[in-house]
Amino acid sequence: MATALLTTYLTPYRSPLFQLLAERHGVEVLCYGGGERYVPSWFADLDHQLAVAPFPARRIGGAREALALGSQYDLVIAPFAGGAILPAAYAGARRHGKPFVLWASVWAWPRSLTHVAALPVTRHIYRHADAVIAYGEHVRRFVAGIRGRDDDVFIAPQTVEPELFAREVAADEIERFRTDHGLGRDERLVLYVGRLVPEKGVGVLLDAWPRIGAPATLVLIGDGPLAGRARETPGARLLAPLARAELPAAYAASELAVLASIPTPRFREPWGLVCNEAMHQARPVVASNAVGAVAGGLVVDELNGLVVPAGDPGELAQAITRLLSDEPLRLRLGAAAREAVRPYTYDAMAQAFDRALALARRR
Repeated sequence: MATALLTTYLTPYRSPLFQLLAERHGVEVLCYGGGERYVPSWFADLDHQLAVAPFPARRIGGAREALALGSQYDLVIAPFAGGAILPAAYAGARRHGKPFVLWASVWAWPRSLTHVAALPVTRHIYRHADAVIAYGEHVRRFVAGIRGRDDDVFIAPQTVEPELFAREVAADEIERFRTDHGLGRDERLVLYVGRLVPEKGVGVLLDAWPRIGAPATLVLIGDGPLAGRARETPGARLLAPLARAELPAAYAASELAVLASIPTPRFREPWGLVCNEAMHQARPVVASNAVGAVAGGLVVDELNGLVVPAGDPGELAQAITRLLSDEPLRLRLGAAAREAVRPYTYDAMAQAFDRALALARRR
């Protein structure tokens, strides 16, 4: 029998991991969609993702199918997200005596009414899963506080495709990126990539931008409810979502990247893979302390980036201005960023799954 791994969509940054897990553990990836308050259409085309997946993958309809997985698979892996999917998958595994592994991403309980109502069941799953795979050290600490131990919590370091984002970007490719998007050759760019939603700190960033004390253009790549406000912000340029292959040139053309996420009742940034993407191109990141990549130890203040308090546009503006005004600091942090992100690989992720699945099966 195969191993079931539940997830929302087959995002490009997860496919290399899923392929490794299929080869090592016979994993079949089961997708149920949803999981985000705002999901762009280019991200949510699950039918196309399933059609081109280079590993076994299929769609499941909901909690009823998740409940039956324990009778069809020898082990079940499920994430925190998914509403009724997580408790259904857990209950089905337990009903049929199959090991259950939790893939944990949150490092603080969401405080929405739905999450609060489900908290007793969720805490039970956190305590009694046969093993837990955590997004990073911050999630490991959170899970260990619930379980009362950490010897069965394994960190799968969040990663993106190094062969794409760490590749050398030639000068003519940078120039072509600038030309294609109407950006001047000598224009200094500060980059944001991601959903244009409040919880990603986009509103804070747009509030901060008029306070920047150095000449630069804020480039935002993405779509979402705050797109209109981004277009109206002086000194900001909004680009539509770009193909993943174009993003390395965007990072290489920029001086630095920003992720100013803020905590909300429903959301606290689990990681922020744009940090990995920028760091592979030796670009420092200005990030808030509500970003998982900060709490998890990848982005370290004054070592490979700058960390600011979440929700403070003044502090954010000062940090961006500082990096724009101090080239030696910017280059030093960028070089350290590239070294810091180098161990974040798919093999390292898969090794955490190896250990978690081996322990779960023994139990």
